[in-house]
Amino acid sequence: MISYKEITIKSTARCHWIDITGFVNDILRDTKISKGICCVSSMHTTAGITINENADPDVEHDFFRKLALMVPPENGYRHTEGNSDSHIKASLVGLSVQVPIHNDQCVLGTWQAIYFCEFDGPRSRKVSVTIIGE
Repeated sequence: MISYKEITIKSTARCHWIDITGFVNDILRDTKISKGICCVSSMHTTAGITINENADPDVEHDFFRKLALMVPPENGYRHTEGNSDSHIKASLVGLSVQVPIHNDQCVLGTWQAIYFCEFDGPRSRKVSVTIIGE
């Protein structure tokens, strides 16, 4: 069985992450798929998806601070929209993650969550969730 759904995310800052684990688990529950794989993908070139720690908010701060040092907002880019750093950061982080499904739920570690990573907000964004399993 294959299930596909899109969710809308509204970011409120240029750079931040949004925990979307609950949205993904809600979609999974609706499918009745008990084992398989879940692919969560950003549908944008300036936003990514990652799995990271969900317990300490300083992780988000450190994550974006280090990315800004590695890929500064202004660095003589030729792309005229002013968001070249966002494109690069999204490519570095990645646009999708795959999560195993077992016993009707996403298999994540104790401190893990699925995050939508905004690099060019605030904006309304789309995330696709594809679930393959039985």
